[in-house]
Formats: sequence, C-alpha cells, structure tokens
Amino acid sequence: MRTGAPWLAPLRLLQWLALLVMLAHLGLGSLLWNGIALLLYPLLPRERGLRIGRAAIAYGYRLFWWAAGVVRMMRLDTRVVDALRDEPGLIIVANHPSMVDAPLLVARLPRAACIMKASLMRNPFLAPGARLARYIRNDTPRGLIRHAVADLQRGGQLVLFPEGTRTEGGALNPLRPGFTHIAQRAGVPIQTLFIDTPSPYLCKGWPLWRLPPLPIAFTVRLGRRFEPAADAEAQRAEIEAYLRAGVRHPVP
Repeated sequence: MRTGAPWLAPLRLLQWLALLVMLAHLGLGSLLWNGIALLLYPLLPRERGLRIGRAAIAYGYRLFWWAAGVVRMMRLDTRVVDALRDEPGLIIVANHPSMVDAPLLVARLPRAACIMKASLMRNPFLAPGARLARYIRNDTPRGLIRHAVADLQRGGQLVLFPEGTRTEGGALNPLRPGFTHIAQRAGVPIQTLFIDTPSPYLCKGWPLWRLPPLPIAFTVRLGRRFEPAADAEAQRAEIEAYLRAGVRHPVP
C-alpha cells in the first residue's frame, strides 16, 4: 500500500498551527479594538464616531487579509470593490458562500455599514465596535429599514447578503425581501457583486478551526447596477434571477 510523502503530515500540522495563530491574532485584535471603541462611544459625536468606527474596522480587516496573503494562507482578488469605496448612498449586495464574505467586502469599504444580528450586539468581540460604527441591528424589519434608509440618506453605504444565510450546495438561496424596499425608500441604487471561491472554508457546515486546502482563494467580480424601482418585489425577483445566472459554482 502506497503512502503519501513523509513530509506532508508535518506540513499540514504547521499549516493548521499557522491558521490557529492567525485566528488568535484576529480575535485579540478585535478584542483590543472593541475595548477602545467602548471608551470612545460616549465621548465622540455620532458622525465622528461613525466615521472612525467604520474606518477602523475596514483597516483592521484589510491588515488581516494582507497578512494572510503574505504567509500564503489566502489568495484574494477584491480590487474591483475599490471603485465603490467613496461613493455615497449605495446598497451593495452579493451572494454569500462563506462567513468570510462580510469582512472581505468591509475591508475595502470604509464608509459601509453592515446589518448585525441583535444577539451579536452582546458579543464582547463585536458589539462595542459595531455600536461605534452605528451598524444596523435586525431587531425588527421596520426598524431595520428605517435605520438603513436614514444611514443611506446621510451618505453611507450598506453591505447586504439578501440570501440571509450562507449559500448551500453552490446554488443561490432565494433572496429575502427588504433590500429593494430600502433602495426604493432611500432613493439609492443597488450595486451587485459576485463572490467566487473554490474553497470550502467557512462555508455552510465548515468549522472555523478546520484547515482547508491552501491557499484559500476568493475573487470578487463587479456586477450590474440597479436603480431604485417603483415595484420593489418585482425588482427583488429580477435581481435574484440576475445573481442566480451569474454565480459561479465551486469546482468539486
């Protein structure tokens, strides 16, 4: 019976340890920033706190992705997102193959807000920074839409994954309603993106600490832009069909 090269097992162990070290650094960095954000939140005016909070989160993730590329854990091509970074009043929607997706986009979009689960606003690794950045809670649909519209009308951006959960089986999940209603009420366009990855890392059912084949690769493609429409539900269906046709399924 043939066995693999004897150096493969030690190499995989080293790669796994490197992944754990990077995740630990990300966690510690997040905890440090959230401690700072906790102190800044009551001291800074709303708009200044929002700008600093969002820019700091973007910078922190961008530094992490850079380091992951330097040690060859990841190979990222997200340059197309830079064209959107300074554009006010924009909803950015994408497919959702992995838990990596939001940090991947936010790293390139220092003025963007995300929608946070209400439960995460009690997480010490996330909550203080999210509050400083004025990320939007999903407590109620009506409140979510109201706060998102107000933020967009002040010139912010909103990053959304309208599938609502990570894609299963490579096919796009049905898009949930809401994002086209936000665009309609705020009077802002919807910019679509496609996130492509052959990697299973942090896809549905993949644990954080489990080492995937390396390098972990992600590419972001710029999609079509949709102006706000009078019929929000018809536009949701149109965008769903567009994304479904453009998603590239991972290579088995």
